[in-house]
Amino acid sequence: MTARIALPLLAAVALVAGCASMGGASGPTATAKLAPTKGNSASGTVNFEQLGSKVRVSGTVSGLKANAEHGFHVHEKGDCSSGDGMSAGGHFNPLAKGHGHLSETGKHAGDLPNLRADAYGVATFSVETDGITIGSGATDIIGKGLIVHRDPDDYKSQPVGNAGPRLACAVIGKG
Repeated sequence: MTARIALPLLAAVALVAGCASMGGASGPTATAKLAPTKGNSASGTVNFEQLGSKVRVSGTVSGLKANAEHGFHVHEKGDCSSGDGMSAGGHFNPLAKGHGHLSETGKHAGDLPNLRADAYGVATFSVETDGITIGSGATDIIGKGLIVHRDPDDYKSQPVGNAGPRLACAVIGKG
């Protein structure tokens, strides 16, 4: 191959590689290992990835009621010591917004979409959400709690969506 052909070809390859890495660029990551609260069997792993102004929340949770929805929230305290998950406190809400995706003031930072379990009681999910960050700012979730609830969040009842008891708890840590 001559230098006249090779040089433009190498430049084109570098340009395509650079563009591809820019489109797939992500920021900080975090992870949470959900453990069941006393008397429950829900567990799983949840990953968080900062993608510009949004965070991708993905993972798998098993041990849920089959074919049911379950509330899913970031909570204010990274503490799962109580056995029932109550030591994680209330929903993470550093900007003092109303609860739920239907709130007139916008949702709590900790409001995540309900998990939907399949016929085997397993929820596999990947969603992008705004209102939380990883590693910086008032909405940073590092060190916060992550809770899976027995019932679906109704997205409107104040202050927590009527999602019922806590089935699993985790502390969100740096990825």
